[in-house]
Amino acid sequence: MSSAGYEPEAASATLPADGASGAGPAIDPRAATEGLDERLAPVFEAVIRRNPGEAEFHQSVLRVLETVAPVVHRHPEYAEAKLLERISEPERQIIFRVPWSDDSGRVHINRGYRVEFNSALGPYKGGLRFAPSVNASIVKFLGFEQVFKNALTGMPIGGGKGGADFDPRGRSDAEVMRFCQSFMTELHRHLGEQTDVPAGDIGVGRREIGYMFGQYKRITNRYESGVMTGKGLSWGGARVREEATGYGCAYFVAEMLTTRGESLGGRRVAVSGSGNVAVHAIEKVQQLGGRVVACSDSSGYVHDPDGIDVALLKEVKLAERARIGEYVRRRGRRARGFAGGSVWEVPCEIALPCATQNELDARAARRLVDNGVITVAEGANMPTTPDAVRLLREAGVAFGPGMAANAGGVATSALEMQQNASRDSWSFDHTEERLIEIMSDIHAACRETAASYGAPDDYVTGASIAGFQRVADAMLALGLV
Repeated sequence: MSSAGYEPEAASATLPADGASGAGPAIDPRAATEGLDERLAPVFEAVIRRNPGEAEFHQSVLRVLETVAPVVHRHPEYAEAKLLERISEPERQIIFRVPWSDDSGRVHINRGYRVEFNSALGPYKGGLRFAPSVNASIVKFLGFEQVFKNALTGMPIGGGKGGADFDPRGRSDAEVMRFCQSFMTELHRHLGEQTDVPAGDIGVGRREIGYMFGQYKRITNRYESGVMTGKGLSWGGARVREEATGYGCAYFVAEMLTTRGESLGGRRVAVSGSGNVAVHAIEKVQQLGGRVVACSDSSGYVHDPDGIDVALLKEVKLAERARIGEYVRRRGRRARGFAGGSVWEVPCEIALPCATQNELDARAARRLVDNGVITVAEGANMPTTPDAVRLLREAGVAFGPGMAANAGGVATSALEMQQNASRDSWSFDHTEERLIEIMSDIHAACRETAASYGAPDDYVTGASIAGFQRVADAMLALGLV
């Protein structure tokens, strides 16, 4: 980062690198199962046994199991049909070799993944992540979360996830193209508009989607626009898709505040990350009247008391892919940058973790509470550790889990699939209106479900149960498959 207005702060934990994994907290199986309902403990024990060493996946499953015990008691048919055992086992797991050559002719070998987790509600739907941290645990946790997130949208889509331990950063366009073509050469046989529809995720944007879609089209000799989402507008993409996850998170927060008789107007907001989700969350929060005073990347964070300059941030982070220090340099004395450190050191009333899993730990949560935070909503997938979630909820902080708060991206992907199926293209305003409607419906489903199970205002319980019941009922209807 630039030395201008820049202060090292080595005492705080460093945010994981863009696309890197926050270390999954080790789970003591005995302690975890002791706290579970007696009907659910054997399910989690089986998950641990069948998926050894997959900490992120264990954490994700436990997070759901801890909330659905009342559902199983109210609906004994779920237990009789072994729905929890079935829902925590992917329908299909694909692991494959991805050979490619760099611009110097050197051969590289990466590993590709696609976990098709559950198709009870529709074709598998979920992104592809290219990052060195990608492994079976990461992909399975993401796929498991995707099942319930997709169900909450009310759209007819199942859940899946995939990716590769490939890092596109620092690679030429030609190298990225060769990797994407090799990746799709294997993956294409498992995809289809009615089978499995991938999208982008960390490390996979329009460039990567374009290369993969082109290879799919070449191999299959079919122009199936709906086989991938996140495409460019000129070749089947949907407006608002790029903005949707961040915008959706902001809309969900606005709904959370409205139920408490509050609004985003004038609120200080801190956002972790400065990638696509974070930037568009910042943009929409400020359009709704909030003031985002801090954001971050893997090199540190910036504190901008006047409010983040969204146009400048987009230029630095999305167009140039530079470090956050470049924002500080161009912003001048209005902003201060901190090497390393934690963005959660900045006092705020609303916190939006939008970087990666397990980035907001108990220490950071305690600092947020001490600084007066009233709402936390997850823009990323499972960015808050279990201890941090517990601390925030006990402190009375309204907590929006990613299963609900970051569902805007996949919801708009489903809208893209609708447009592709009808050979149509909707306006930005029309698509955003549909996104607002979907996020409002998700919020209502979370609140109503939580209340019906005696846990009013508990979004974690509401999201898990509402998503689980929609999938479980569909699985019962389809029989033992």
